[in-house]
Amino acid sequence: MLEISGLRKSFDGFVAVQGVDLALAAGERHAVIGPNGAGKTTFFNLITGHLRPDAGEILLRGQRITGLPPHRIVQLGVARSFQRINIFPRLSVYENVQAAHIAHAGRTFRLFAAADRLYRDETTATLAAVGLADDAGVAAGTLAYGRQKQLELAIALAADPSLLLLDEPTAGMSPHETVEAIELVSRIARERQLTLLFTEHDMEVVFSIADRVSVLHHGAIIATGTPDEIRRNAEVCRVYLGKAIDEAA
Repeated sequence: MLEISGLRKSFDGFVAVQGVDLALAAGERHAVIGPNGAGKTTFFNLITGHLRPDAGEILLRGQRITGLPPHRIVQLGVARSFQRINIFPRLSVYENVQAAHIAHAGRTFRLFAAADRLYRDETTATLAAVGLADDAGVAAGTLAYGRQKQLELAIALAADPSLLLLDEPTAGMSPHETVEAIELVSRIARERQLTLLFTEHDMEVVFSIADRVSVLHHGAIIATGTPDEIRRNAEVCRVYLGKAIDEAA
């Protein structure tokens, strides 16, 4: 599904991502973990076209997407959520998701031309999939934090992606909200047969979702393996938490 080779990005001489190689099989759920400042969000921004790499190549199903603009990468089947919630707070939950469906269909220049009649069934189905059907008429900005994260997931799913990137999907959530988020993401990925790439600090979340885990440190991947392999990797424990990951989970 995704093949990355030699990916590199610097900012004024600071190397944020250095020589990253990564490959994801279709349907894989892959976590990228690492300390704050390790380069995880920069790495995501390179994949999704929000930043242009200095070097390296990114292939999606064998097609080169390196340096393409974000909207083109979305059209090719990549969607993403952000670490900071990215919704229209004054629109209703329904309108947020409906707008995403309209945009994905390439009708953004007619967004407000009888928009209320467009993609009703698709919008309703997407809201039901993420458990927001009962909140359809609620102003998005008034939702609880965890529900806003669910809405952001719905907006991403409206693009009908084959590859979904989630940047810290449980950041700021309560323990209860985190459990619900884990269950939701796992179910959606399974039902839609999505390839999932996500960053996350909560090791319980990582090891409950991921098939494989890559550890980013100073912009470079220092280890990739199954959750059990990463738990037992001495170098990962040294640079990331300073103790066994399973003790910190």
